[in-house]
This record gives sequence, C-alpha cells and structure tokens, in this order.
Amino acid sequence: MQLASLIRNDSDNPHAPTVVLLHGVFGRARNLGLLQRTLSHHFNTIALDLRSHGHSPHEPLTYPEMARDVLETLDHLSIQSASLIGHSMGGKVAMMTSLLAPERVQRLIVADIAPAPMHHGQNTLAQALLRSLPLPALHNRKDIHDFLMPLTGNPAISDLLGQNITPGDPAHWTIGLTEIANSFATIEGWPEMPPNAQWSGEALFLRGEHSPYVQPHHRELIHHFFPHATIQTIPETGHWLHVEKPKEFAEAALSFLMHS
Repeated sequence: MQLASLIRNDSDNPHAPTVVLLHGVFGRARNLGLLQRTLSHHFNTIALDLRSHGHSPHEPLTYPEMARDVLETLDHLSIQSASLIGHSMGGKVAMMTSLLAPERVQRLIVADIAPAPMHHGQNTLAQALLRSLPLPALHNRKDIHDFLMPLTGNPAISDLLGQNITPGDPAHWTIGLTEIANSFATIEGWPEMPPNAQWSGEALFLRGEHSPYVQPHHRELIHHFFPHATIQTIPETGHWLHVEKPKEFAEAALSFLMHS
C-alpha cells in the first residue's frame, strides 16, 4: 500500500540522504512537524501517514503489513534506502522494517517503545472512542476538545486526537477508527520473530524518564534484535517525547544521524 506523505528538503542538496518519520497510534505525519523541519536542513525528509491514519487508506493494522507499506512507498518514491525514525507504534513499524529489509535501512531511531508487547491503557481509550460513534455535532476545535476530554482525561491527548476529527453536524473521524480499534491487540503486541531476526546497523532508542514503555528488562531484548543499539533517556519527560521535549528530541535525533 502506498502511504500519504509530507516531503521536505530544505538543504542545499537535492540528493541528500533520506530520513523517514513514522508517527504513533492516532497520530499523523504532521505531528512530527518540528522534528521534520529541524532535520530537513540536512536531509530529505518524508513523514508518512501510516495505514488507517491521516490521508492513507483504511485497512487493518499488522506490523509486517505496515513495514511493507513503508517499503512500497519508498519504492514509489524511487528511494532505495533511508534512515527511519518512529515513535511508539511508528517505532515498532520502524523496527519491523529494519528486520524485514535490513538492506533498505541506514540508521534507526526508536522513540519510547521496545520490541515487546505493551499494555498501558491505549486500548481502553480506543474502545471508548469506538463507542462514541456516531459523533455528535461538533462545530469547532473547542467543541472537539471538550468532547474528547472526558474520554482522554488529558488536554494534550485530546488536542492530538482532535486533529483527526472534521467539525460538522455530525462531525466525523478522518482516521480509520474502526480498523484501529479492532487491531489494538496487534498494535500493543509484537509478532513472534525468527530466532535469527536481527538488524546490525546503528540504532538509537530514546526513552522518556517517566515513561513506563521502555523498562530495564527490555534492554536485553532490544540488544537481541539490535546488537549495536544505544539506549538514551530524555530527562523529565514521559511517553510523548516529541510533544513534551520537542527541542531535546530533535537535537538527539539530529546528533545521532549526523555523527553516527
């Protein structure tokens, strides 16, 4: 499946190396806008809408299929290889892409996720959103925010999710909410991989200091799949690294990509 993309290259080199940005669940390409702007001065950057998100087609989600979506989109853009940056679900897509097609990946940055099953309440939110269908009349962004707050309990997450609702009477979701909610066991999981599955390139795993998603016991698993991985903590932040500490996140990514 070819994915919708936002392409930006503000460097002086039309043939600059490519960096692909992959968002998390309920996100979209433009959520990583500050990171893309920072990297675009040095790289050809491509932010993708993963399947059932943004402007991409709506289909059930599995990590092997999502990895193949990334590869098919790169083929369509005539890009043989690229570095990948993925947050949360997008981080799992990035990992899966590197394991399925190691020759296509130059460097890998995984933001606050490990190659392991994760169960931290997002499925509960997904099912609550599904039960909210059909949406009522929501005429503006404030209406959307106020509607989502009782479901999320978090203003930042409400604003993030609200980007996926088009105001109207009734309002409607632009993402494949049904496909996402029905795929959540897969999204939270991690497929069983062959014993020899491994990517030997340079990888950076960024974790939030206060996030539960990357625990000490995950280090061995990370190094099993990615033996040259470096694990780095961004202080005073949780799971949403690019939202809570956008400057620090972008600087860490740029430093790794420029100096590895």
